[in-house]
Amino acid sequence: MREIIYGRSAVYETLRAARRQFFGLQLVETAKPAGRLQQIIELAGARKVPITRTHRLKLPEGEVNHQGVALKVSRYPYCDLIDILDRARQKGEPPFVLLLDALQDPQNLGSLLRTAEVVGVHGVVIPLARTVDVTPSVVNASAGASEHLLVAQSNLAQAVDSLKKEEVWVVGLDQGGEPFGAGSNRHVSGALGLVVGSEGEGLHDLTRKKCDILLQLPMCGSVESLNAAVAGSVALYLALLARTGKASLQQE
Repeated sequence: MREIIYGRSAVYETLRAARRQFFGLQLVETAKPAGRLQQIIELAGARKVPITRTHRLKLPEGEVNHQGVALKVSRYPYCDLIDILDRARQKGEPPFVLLLDALQDPQNLGSLLRTAEVVGVHGVVIPLARTVDVTPSVVNASAGASEHLLVAQSNLAQAVDSLKKEEVWVVGLDQGGEPFGAGSNRHVSGALGLVVGSEGEGLHDLTRKKCDILLQLPMCGSVESLNAAVAGSVALYLALLARTGKASLQQE
């Protein structure tokens, strides 16, 4: 199966990561070969990817944010949970894993993958069904960060059990949890599996029950909650700060 990656950052990072097969690069005739586009052309040449100039890009219906470039590639290369744990071992770091409980919005998934890559998450776990996959829309939303991440598809409950066997502390982000604050540092500073729920529904009951602890972000405004991507990103950064010892969540 093949798909088309579009958008300059997404195409550039896909070429740079070189984890997929490349079948051809399309460029709009009017696009000027400068800046990021020039880098894409040079990288495609180095990867021996055929380049064609066209009046109009051949993209799936509804995809318009292409920025004059599209790359035909093989499907996203999913991994296994063991590969994520192996990456942590290879780096000599306690596992840092993001688990996503049935997200439905490609933009939210892309945003979370982008944050996960930036903060050094060793890998991301998504369910086998009833969730958005790593589609070209998600790659575009992540600005290509997805191409540098290990993403596993797994039964989420089984993945949580496997992480616990590896002595990974599983923290669910939930509005019914304890507030981040005094004492929260110890929950997110070591081997961590952070679970973020879906839009609207949050964590499913089974997922919630399997977490070692539930934590919620403090809310001081008038709205009830942040969306999944924002809440998850904030929690990932709080975990990063705790793991690196650069800050504490609150003086204890």
